[in-house]
Amino acid sequence: MNAPFRAPDVGMDSYLFASNSGTNITWLLHALQRGGTVVPVTPSIDTLDAQIATISPRAVFLDFSQDHAAAIEIHQHLKRDWPALPVLGTGSASEPTTMLAALRAGVDDFIDMAAPAQDVLPTLRGLLERRAVHREQKRGHTIALLGARAGLGVTTLATHLALLLQDQFNQAAANRTPTPNESASEGRRGVALLDLGLPARDGLLYLDTQSSFSFVDGVHNLRRLDQTLLQTALAHHTGGTAVLPLPSSLAQVREISHADSVALIKRLSEHFDFQIADLGGFSTIDFIAQTVQEADKTWVVCDQSIGAIVSTANLLRDLQARGIELQRLSLVINKIDPGVGLSARDIAARLRLPLAHVLPMRRTALLSAASRGEMLARVARNDPYVQAVLGMVNALHREYGDVTAPPPTRSPWNAFMTQLAGKWKSPREH
Repeated sequence: MNAPFRAPDVGMDSYLFASNSGTNITWLLHALQRGGTVVPVTPSIDTLDAQIATISPRAVFLDFSQDHAAAIEIHQHLKRDWPALPVLGTGSASEPTTMLAALRAGVDDFIDMAAPAQDVLPTLRGLLERRAVHREQKRGHTIALLGARAGLGVTTLATHLALLLQDQFNQAAANRTPTPNESASEGRRGVALLDLGLPARDGLLYLDTQSSFSFVDGVHNLRRLDQTLLQTALAHHTGGTAVLPLPSSLAQVREISHADSVALIKRLSEHFDFQIADLGGFSTIDFIAQTVQEADKTWVVCDQSIGAIVSTANLLRDLQARGIELQRLSLVINKIDPGVGLSARDIAARLRLPLAHVLPMRRTALLSAASRGEMLARVARNDPYVQAVLGMVNALHREYGDVTAPPPTRSPWNAFMTQLAGKWKSPREH
């Protein structure tokens, strides 16, 4: 049995309260005196941005009791530029215009400042719990593909794996009926290929796709990353797979830190069911190690050549030196030739990794498809290579099952908003 979910501890956290009312600020400070630090801030967008960047609050309280239009504008800004940050409206439930302004803004919850102060902390804890559960339910799975050197076929494998995974999601989406509360954006997930291997941008080339938005751009726009941006900025293969490549100029990679890069990978997992991270030939071992730590599964790709085996052994040793436990990794032997005396099991034994999958040598078939600008999976579904990759796809589905989770339990404020929205009509509808 799984352990019960525990609400996040809010004891030592900081919260911003955007309000010009000294009375309301004093009330909230008293209400949360044992629940965290409340930092009053002038309700202006620039001031809020600076404070959010400085103290990283767990949530923002936004006062709707005074300038309703300004509060709505601030909320729209927070949801656009700080989408992961919960926002609670404050005001008096006895003032219909205040409640209506909060409803129009779409705050995550509402604090009635005419109610007992002891109600605030349970409301806050409930919101943080729901958000944490929702993030966990939405989170997809990251599959990292490592290759110690260029030429091992990692990018070919990554593109086929992403393409065939997306095909299954497309089929499943066509066969299911969206739930009444599910928006179009919530149903539009699927697979992303992180084209981070070397030579750079080969994944784009294999998928016959172009992109002006790079992994570095994604890091720079991490704060604004939402479903709309991903749909418009990321390149998409005709089959639906999203592709995020390295920049055309690799010098730009120096502009971002490894921590920020891994933060992007983590954020993307909230928007895609699977993301395939192609790290074949990638030379920055610290980034590889951090990505492996974040990944749900890591497949190390090797072939039968002595050079590949030695390079892979060196890669594993470097990862161990950075705290990566080898039991987190498993081995994929690519381009296997039965005529070579060294078997896949022999290589796995030498590298001390469990053998996960074996892919056949299909160089001619792959080159023939590529020369026509096509993927082998599209022109020869029954090819042994494609069938072997489909085996990997099926293994992922068996292990992770349906990653589409039901929506989290709604709060009383959510229920109130739904009820009120059903009764209230805009002036245009009258």
